[in-house]
Amino acid sequence: MNSKILSNTIILSALLLVTSLHAQAADLSVQVLDQAGNPLSNAVVYLETSVKSAVKSTIEANVDQKNKQFSPIVSVVQVGTSVNFPNKDSVRHHVYSFSPAKTFELKLYSGVPAKPVVFDKPGTVILGCNIHDNMLAYIHIVDTPYFGKTDVNGMVKLTDLPTGQHTLKAWHYATVKENFVSDQKVTVKSNDTVSIKLETHN
Repeated sequence: MNSKILSNTIILSALLLVTSLHAQAADLSVQVLDQAGNPLSNAVVYLETSVKSAVKSTIEANVDQKNKQFSPIVSVVQVGTSVNFPNKDSVRHHVYSFSPAKTFELKLYSGVPAKPVVFDKPGTVILGCNIHDNMLAYIHIVDTPYFGKTDVNGMVKLTDLPTGQHTLKAWHYATVKENFVSDQKVTVKSNDTVSIKLETHN
């Protein structure tokens, strides 16, 4: 086999592999409800799989301080993501976390950017401000590229998932059991919809 034929064979094989992988990808819609059947917004939903993936989520995210509040109140990022904390207020903030997943503190001045914080292991980080005690937010770090956050209808759609049986997990900051993460086996095969119930504080 000459080099030209070999090269064409390799290219064709690669194209067939990519096409096959794309054909095996599927979407999954998830609705998260509380114990009364009401939709839960700001629930983190993610799929853990044994299938190795080169897919990476966005490598940076932002948690703003605006009107003396964190925005968004809930963020979900993949392990290794850098998070910026821009201060959009005219007052100073002192953001901190004592959570085992990431301990840090940042003194933030209006209009002065701070170095981003890298979240390098999975878990939940609770954010506070030493100056404004009412400020509270959460960052949930996951070790998978397949994740999302529910909307006001408790819905989220996970896209381009590998087909097969995997573990679907969900977390919400208001669960009765602190830092509770639900998990269930799901078979991803097409554009299916599943529901998850979490017990939360009223």
